[in-house]
Amino acid sequence: MSERELHLNVNITSIGRHPAAWRFLDDPAAFVDVDFFKKIAEVAERGTFDAVFLSDGVALHREPPTEPFQSLEPTILLTALASATKHVGLIGTASTTFNDPFNLARRFASLDHVSRGRVALNVVTTYSPRAAANFGLAEAPDHDARYARAEEFVDVVFDLWDSWEDGAIGGDQFLDPARIHPIDHKGQHFSVRGPSLVPRSPQGRPVLVQAGSSEAGKSLGARVGDLIFTAQTTHTAAREFYTDMRARAAGFGRDPDHLVILPGLWPIVGSTEAEARSRKAEFDALFDFDRELPRLADQLGLDPAFLKLDEELPYDKLSDVTEIRGSRGFFEATVKLSRERGYTVRELLLSNGGAHRQIVGAPAQIADSIEHWFRTRAADGFNLNFDLFPSGLELFVDHVVPLLRRRGIFRREYTGRTLRDHLGLPRPRSRFEETP
Repeated sequence: MSERELHLNVNITSIGRHPAAWRFLDDPAAFVDVDFFKKIAEVAERGTFDAVFLSDGVALHREPPTEPFQSLEPTILLTALASATKHVGLIGTASTTFNDPFNLARRFASLDHVSRGRVALNVVTTYSPRAAANFGLAEAPDHDARYARAEEFVDVVFDLWDSWEDGAIGGDQFLDPARIHPIDHKGQHFSVRGPSLVPRSPQGRPVLVQAGSSEAGKSLGARVGDLIFTAQTTHTAAREFYTDMRARAAGFGRDPDHLVILPGLWPIVGSTEAEARSRKAEFDALFDFDRELPRLADQLGLDPAFLKLDEELPYDKLSDVTEIRGSRGFFEATVKLSRERGYTVRELLLSNGGAHRQIVGAPAQIADSIEHWFRTRAADGFNLNFDLFPSGLELFVDHVVPLLRRRGIFRREYTGRTLRDHLGLPRPRSRFEETP
């Protein structure tokens, strides 16, 4: 193995990343079938992936929905996947905007025990007005308010996870009360006495994943994140982001090597490039531009009337966008990719709308690109998306993973037990433990 080890997660976006993926499934209810997700996790474990990654949302994007969506609650689904696997990590997404830190800390600590140390929490801030309406709010909090809450939320969760020190169970008594701590948190958003109901988990605390790309998001990730999920579509921008995030982490007194940075990547694999392009063309033939163009416009903060399929993005209009309701990382990655490639709106939509870099090619071509980004420190690995599950993932595991192993950058077998082991991250000390 090389000095650094490549890290790979599979990003489970319902039944597949391609908007037409659902048309290729025999069972339209697969998105609520636990066996469908178990198959994905089993294939990922066969490929010695670090983790499976579940996105989440707390509102429908469309009413009624026109395609499968992320429906099942992540911690419940991940508990089922934990029972079906032995090694692969389990990453679940939860919103700091519409959750309570005590309950969320308990759920993820419990899942870390159930999985014997394979869990990560991906914290997100939710901007959707539909989501706000589901929680009794007239509108979602603004960006600054969401991140102020998120900062305090994560600190409370960490204190709860750390409120039981190692060694609190056992000894002369059943429990050592000196090693169990109320946190007595009183802040702007939360008042939480603690301690946690769940003893310290196998990893010390679950891995913390963060994906914000605004200044506030990058600051939060650099301060507390173990793993950074990011949208990076160009090599130059990815290297700049990688360097910036490591410097930010160092600025918080952290070891930059303890920050794992994983851009999203969507590989479409064929035995030859022509075969891969044929697979993509089969999906693209069913692409619904009438449905996807308004979605792109909304994510860019534009009126759909400004987007013409066979013209480039209206960069003059984009420069006037002052408030991005959605993901800033998506916005920036989309604009950079479109400018660099000279894409029309149609081409941009067919390349995954700019959200994550797409590679279409033979196994060696995809392995070359992954290795280049990894060795040039544009990434520590990738959060992988696939057009359709499980077939897209199976092609990657069977044909690309062996090449990455032969090149000495990816594991042939699991050598650790926990997700922190897979990621090369140390087990953190409790915040309440006295420093010797």
